[in-house]
Amino acid sequence: MSFLLGCSSSQEKLLLIPVDQYDRHNSSLIQLTEIGDFGIQRVARPGIPAHLHTGIDIARPSNNYMHEPIFPIAKGRVISKRTDGPYAQLILEHQLPSDTFWTLYEHIAEILVSPGQEVNTSTELARFFNRQELDTHGWQFDHFHFEILRTAPLPIQPTEDTPDRYFLSRTLQCYTEAQLLTHFYDPVSFLKNPQK
Repeated sequence: MSFLLGCSSSQEKLLLIPVDQYDRHNSSLIQLTEIGDFGIQRVARPGIPAHLHTGIDIARPSNNYMHEPIFPIAKGRVISKRTDGPYAQLILEHQLPSDTFWTLYEHIAEILVSPGQEVNTSTELARFFNRQELDTHGWQFDHFHFEILRTAPLPIQPTEDTPDRYFLSRTLQCYTEAQLLTHFYDPVSFLKNPQK
C-alpha cells in the first residue's frame, strides 16, 4: 500500500499529522507525553488490566488552553462517537486507494462531528481539554490518545449514555507484542514511513 505524505501540487495530500502545526506533513513535529510511546507496558490499575499501549499519547502542541484543535490524519468517515467525560472518543474509517484502516482519538472535548459524517484533513474533529476540564478530570489528560488500527474495531450496541458509540477498539486487550502488531500500527512509524 502507498499513502502520500508529500506529493506534487496536482495530487491530494493523503496523510497529515492530527495536530495544528505549521507543517502538518512533518511527522517529526508530533510530541509525545513522557509515557506516550506505542507498545510500552501499562501497569494494572483498578478495573483495568496490565496491557501494552495500543497507540500514542500526543502532547498539546502549544500553550493554547482555550481551543487546541484536533484533525483527522486522512479523509474518511466518522463511525463511532463517545462523549462521556474524560474518555470521550471518535473512531474514523479511512478507505484509501490501497488499504482500509481506522483511527481513534480519545480524551478529547467539544466533538464537532457525528457518525456517518465524511471528513477530510482540514475538518476539525474536536479539541484538547481546556484548563477547566483538566481541573475536573485530572491533568493526566493533558494529551490525547491516538491509535491507528490494522483490523476493524469491534461492533457494540449503543447505550442510553453513549447513543452514538457503535464500535470499540481493542485498547485494553493487547497483552502480547503479537496481539499488538496484529491489530495496530505504530502511529509514529506509520506517519513517517507511509510505504507499507
